[in-house]
Amino acid sequence: MTRAAVLAGVGATVPPRVVTNAELAQRLDTSDEWIRTRTGIAQRYVVDPGMTTGDLAVEAGQRALKSAGTTSVDLVVLATTTPDRLCPATAPSVATRIGLVGVPAFDVAAVCSGFLYALQAGAAAIAAGHADSVLVIGAETFSTILDPEDRSTRAIFGDGAGAVVLRAGQPDEPGAVRQIRLGSDGGMADLITVRGGGSEERTSGRPPRPEDAYFRMEGKSVFFTAVRRMTESSLEVLARTGWQVGDVDRIVAHQANVRIVHAVADQLGVPTDRAVLNIDRVGNTSAASIPLALADGALDGRLTPGDRVLLTAFGGGATWGAATLTWPAVTPG
Repeated sequence: MTRAAVLAGVGATVPPRVVTNAELAQRLDTSDEWIRTRTGIAQRYVVDPGMTTGDLAVEAGQRALKSAGTTSVDLVVLATTTPDRLCPATAPSVATRIGLVGVPAFDVAAVCSGFLYALQAGAAAIAAGHADSVLVIGAETFSTILDPEDRSTRAIFGDGAGAVVLRAGQPDEPGAVRQIRLGSDGGMADLITVRGGGSEERTSGRPPRPEDAYFRMEGKSVFFTAVRRMTESSLEVLARTGWQVGDVDRIVAHQANVRIVHAVADQLGVPTDRAVLNIDRVGNTSAASIPLALADGALDGRLTPGDRVLLTAFGGGATWGAATLTWPAVTPG
């Protein structure tokens, strides 16, 4: 019989500290109106000193396990651009802290597309029979890699984590991940990047430049490329699923910018009110974005059992992707 990965639990968390637009305006050449108009963001959450990506991942993972009614899985996949250390990966530590000692665990680095890449890894492990259950986490502390003087990135990004539990099931049951399509183009690596810290810098023969330690993004190019790639991958995954655009009840897109989400919906021909949005409250949380939105949507009733859901994202690499599933009856942990 064909095995499928079925979403069985969802959980999310954000740090306690809220940073409003007004607070940013006190330190940067910006305003609440400027940020809201360009991004749709009113506030974001930021970690306090000593709080790590791993801390957020552990909390989100525990909540997803609680939602699924289980304490164990066969595999942990963590999507993040802000690992606790350059080496080793953060996922093994997260797994151990959750109580999953001995379970295989690894990181996935695909920036804002990271959750979809991790979801593909988890779903493929289940489909191949290598695992019967997988914990997929997206977690970020993007505030730790932002230039404190760059108003464009400081205004957009926030910290947080979201997670889902996948279990083995049948392709036609609620929660089954129907199709996932991913893509990449390394020729666009400089659109979204942190240049410092890796072998490129260390073998360059020149002293490290302070500015290379921070995240950089070519905003205008990212906007147009993201809309195109998210739209293309969404149409491809819908065709492979056998759904028409009109069949989509909800779009849960990477919360990059409200204008990007609305532009993708418009390009697809889906009413913008079908998009699940929480960017106004949490900002752009990169790999944590989609699972955070899934948890929020399930909690407030915007996602209801039976909804045909389209997920889509674009991130650094460049990377992009889309996925389809029918929303199950789950309560966030």
